Amino acid sequence: MNNTLNTSENISENTSEKRLTLVNLMAATEGEENAGQDVIEGLSASPQKTLPPKYFYDVRGAQLVELICELPEYYPTRTETGILKEFGSAIAHTTGPCEIVELGSGSSTKTRILLNAYQAADYPLRYLPIDVSDTMLNGTADKLLEEYSALSIYAIASTYEPALQALPPKQLPARLIAFLGSTIGNLSPSECDDFLSRIESAILPGDYFLLGLDLQKETSILEAAYNDTEGVTAAFNLNMLQHLNQKFDGNFNLDNFAHAAQYSSQDNRIEMYLKSLTKQTVQLKKLPLTVEFEKGDRIRSEISRKFSISDITQRLAAHQLNVLESFTDKKQWFGLLLCQRAL
Repeated sequence: MNNTLNTSENISENTSEKRLTLVNLMAATEGEENAGQDVIEGLSASPQKTLPPKYFYDVRGAQLVELICELPEYYPTRTETGILKEFGSAIAHTTGPCEIVELGSGSSTKTRILLNAYQAADYPLRYLPIDVSDTMLNGTADKLLEEYSALSIYAIASTYEPALQALPPKQLPARLIAFLGSTIGNLSPSECDDFLSRIESAILPGDYFLLGLDLQKETSILEAAYNDTEGVTAAFNLNMLQHLNQKFDGNFNLDNFAHAAQYSSQDNRIEMYLKSLTKQTVQLKKLPLTVEFEKGDRIRSEISRKFSISDITQRLAAHQLNVLESFTDKKQWFGLLLCQRAL
């Protein structure tokens, strides 16, 4: 389709005949002087080196995440999908006609369940996917427009914060921001509060927030989900270093690092690491940055917190996001919370 508009500016208008608008906010930040500052700070930190999870998501990383979601050990995707299938109709009838904003939309597989529920209720369909990959957004949008003849899409290629600030005025009576997959677990408690403040600011009183949560459970189940036997999660983790090589002219040797994931019962979270297998020096010339590694040194690449519904309900309420309904699977492994911004 030749109906895509790329820009570094926000667009607030859309012609009636155009069903797809793609706004690219990534280009506006690529030339910033502080690009890579988070890498410098994270790899220079002591005693624990870290990297922001956003560097997982180049084109290859996005492809690997899709494969992870299909792994037999990785229960969150299929469990959340089952909850959406069971309760999608209830969500649609609670919100009424409602446009869907999705953070980290990817291939929008689970969103189709919501779109089907709103379509079955004879509601108009408007979808605002947000993802860092404009390629993923464009390809997914083309497929969705073929599948849903009445759908209009306003896609934003961006990280979350700029995208939430750049949302256009809503065209339907209500707006629902969907944050699925328990991606909120990648945020520390303070980062979680900052994020929920942005959600609170991005929607109007009476609008909705749909939050997916991985719930606390046995350690063996959690660790297996992040150490799959096929090694896909390991490839995803190591690909972060390849992404840094390409983005910042680096010389990470992926053969010199190994994937590791473990559960911290103290913090109720999975911790994912890249472990140095040897003493080595790595350079990222574009930053510029030189990092020394001893054998056994680890970079923490991700945390994935596991929640209790009662605790997160209190945290949401502190941001004027009141839980209307909480949906879980029969094993109570995963939760889906439908919240409403306080009137």
